[in-house]
Formats: sequence, structure tokens, C-alpha cells
Amino acid sequence: MTRFRRTFVPLAGIVAVSIGLTACGGTTQDSASNSGGGDRATGTANPDAPIQDGLQIAFLPKQLNNPYSDIEVGGGKTAVEEFGGEYKLVGPNDASASSQVSYINTLIQQGQNVINIAANDPNAVCPSLNQARDAGIKVVTFDSDAAEDCRDLFINQATTQGVGETLAKMTSEQIGGTGKIAVLSATPNATNQNAWIEVLKAELASKPEYRNIELVATVYGNDDDQKSFQETQGLLQTYPDLKAIVSPTTVGIAAAARYISSSSYKGNVVLTGLGTPNQMREYVKNGTVKEFALWDPTNIGYLSAYAGAALASGQITGAEGQKFTAGKLGEYTIGAGGEVVLGPPTVFDANTIDQYNF
Repeated sequence: MTRFRRTFVPLAGIVAVSIGLTACGGTTQDSASNSGGGDRATGTANPDAPIQDGLQIAFLPKQLNNPYSDIEVGGGKTAVEEFGGEYKLVGPNDASASSQVSYINTLIQQGQNVINIAANDPNAVCPSLNQARDAGIKVVTFDSDAAEDCRDLFINQATTQGVGETLAKMTSEQIGGTGKIAVLSATPNATNQNAWIEVLKAELASKPEYRNIELVATVYGNDDDQKSFQETQGLLQTYPDLKAIVSPTTVGIAAAARYISSSSYKGNVVLTGLGTPNQMREYVKNGTVKEFALWDPTNIGYLSAYAGAALASGQITGAEGQKFTAGKLGEYTIGAGGEVVLGPPTVFDANTIDQYNF
């Protein structure tokens, strides 16, 4: 898959396998973590060090059997196979705050070299992640960050500011800059969702072009299809004059589209946010959704895997300004706070959606 351009474009929509298995054996934890890594605080590293063979790379998404997460970890699996590592996928079936903790503890016991995690809660996972780091395991968060002091790197889809601004812009354009809107989010503690929503609120409050838009409610579908469907129904019944629902979660936007598409609200209430082309295609074509946005989630997992391998092999330590190469995606530079940004989202509408298959 080609790498997306690094400049924001007008947005139109956003995105959503449980790929299991793993192998055992390979490079031991001690041999990987002590191979020239250095200290993040001092920024010392050996950028010429090769990626070690047999690195044990674990992926822990928010939940299994979530279409978006499945695509992400699939990209991670592809990367791990490219550099000769051993891929492992574990995770909960629900996206509750503490559901990932037991899996982190098990991965520590197994002596994984890298844990790649999309955190359900920024703080609940921290004690276990720091235990992993104390054991020499590199921790890379992707998609949804943990607190900065309990991971080595964060692979961000796009800048938080950029996503929030895009959500505001897409919504305003589709409702003509006036009316009541609501947000259908994932879980109350989801780091990325909350950050995007805060930027959306700030945009609405500070920019004159949004002065006639009122955010009346934020509800949570817990990244569960049926609950998101019910929350959509509840919003529309509670606010009969609602002009738009903004759902920055792939599960939420698909569930909301399913409800709206078979109701009298179709064509009358705008639905936008973040989703995958494949899950949203029918709703774009039948007129339920005009536009939404998303980055390629495959590349999130792919970049996260290569970042973890670079850490475990000593190419980088996570210090700002260090560079590493992520396979087909090319070179990336670590930003402040150990953040690496994949790039801007892509916009999807009736004219562009058939150009994508994920």
C-alpha cells in the first residue's frame, strides 16, 4: 500500500481480523534489549544497527474482532514477517478500561521483545506497561496512546489537532454552518477519541464560522455495534431537530449509518466522522453518508511494528529527532514526547470511495 501524502486534504470520511497466531522461540529478551539500545533521555542509539532476526513482536489492540483493529494488526503482521520476526496477537473481546492488563502481564511472562498496544485507557495499563519496560520489553502505543511515562513511542494516525479540525470542518460544511450536532464516541476513557472531541469543542467555541453550531450531547457506544446503534436511536429521539451526528470511531459510524439508512432521518440528518471505505461504501452510495475520513489503518500497524523493531534492535531509543526506516513507508522522525505521526487522513465520498479497498 502506498504511503499517504503528508499534507491534509479536504476530508470526506474516515475508517474502520482477528489475525491470530504466533510462533515461539527466536531472539531472547535479553539479547534483543541489550544490543546497543542506549537511553531515551540522552538520545544515544546506533542508527546503523540492523533489525535483529527473530524478534518477538506482540500486538494488543483495544479489542479483537473490531474491523478497524483487525486491519491495523494485519499491517503489523505483514511488517513482522518482512523483517523476520515472530508475530503474536492477543487481546480482549471488550474495550473496557482494564481489559488489557492481564494480557500485558502474560506477555511479560512470555518474554516478548516488543509490545504494541492501542490503549483502552491512558492510565489503567501503565503499571503493567512499566513492569514490561523494567523487564526490558519495548512498548509502542499505536492509534490510542497511554500516558507518556509508560511507553517508549506513540504511533499517531494524524495530529490530534488536525483530526479535530477536520471533524469540525466536515460537519460544518455539510449542515451549512448552523444547527445542533451530537458526538457518538467509543468508550468514555478512549485517549484518542477524547482528544479529538476536545479539539472539536475548542474549534466550535473559538472560530466565528462555527458560532451557530451547538454541540448538544456526547454519547458512548463502547465500540460495540449494538450499543452504538441504540445510542444513535436515542440521540435522534431525544433531539428531533438534530442536524448531524459526528462519530470519530469506525464501529460507531457504521452502526449509526445502519440505523439512519432505514429510517426517516436518511437525507435529513448528516452523519460524518471516521470510518473505513469497505464498511461505509453502501451508505455513501445509498445517500446516507455524504463524506467521511480516515487514514490507512494497515499502515498504522505496519509503522508500529517497524518502530518496535527499531527500538528492540537499538537503532533508536525514542528520543526526539531520531530517525528510523519503516520498510515501504520510508523514513520517519520521532517528534516531541516520543510521538511519530503517520500522516494525514484521506477523504472519502461518492467520487473517491471505489478507489480504496480496506
